[in-house]
Amino acid sequence: MSAQSILSVCSFALFVSMIVTRIIVMKKRGILVFVVGQTNKSDYLLVLIILTLGYSAAAGAFGLPIPDIIIRPFWESTIPGWVGLFLCITANIGFAITLTSFGDSLRVGIDVKSPGKLVTDGMFKFSRNPIYACFLLFFTGLFLVHRNIVITISVCLFAMAIHRQIIREEKFLLDRYGDEYAAYCKKVRRYL
Repeated sequence: MSAQSILSVCSFALFVSMIVTRIIVMKKRGILVFVVGQTNKSDYLLVLIILTLGYSAAAGAFGLPIPDIIIRPFWESTIPGWVGLFLCITANIGFAITLTSFGDSLRVGIDVKSPGKLVTDGMFKFSRNPIYACFLLFFTGLFLVHRNIVITISVCLFAMAIHRQIIREEKFLLDRYGDEYAAYCKKVRRYL
């Protein structure tokens, strides 16, 4: 159990708790946020990958049951781990700011029934997908801390699944918001 591993799992717990708290708060206000799987059941793959990442990181940090060979670090240097922790913390800060920028328009999945307004300010001035950018930054940091095969594969799968989700969301947003979204796309990049 290294300090880096434990701190990364704590950072992961904070990351997840921010979104869960936001979902609960918005649900109490009558806004359904978690709509994963409503337009495509394969959206649940993202949830499975996040759970795999979280469990494998926690298993390495706290000795939970998992075969050692699949969570054994590729290298022993601790310097990348400290860089990884910095990325995780940076991602948490960016994630918190993005959640604030979202206002009532936050959805986890594509909400075809009541999607909210198009958000183009706050963190959305710099990226059309700041939450996904924060996820990718966080999981890159998690890889640098744990640097094992499970997290490597999970991060690669997550990146591919996120890109697929972004393409689907962009199509929906273009259909829903038309010229307003098209103009926004010309000014702001997909990722960073």
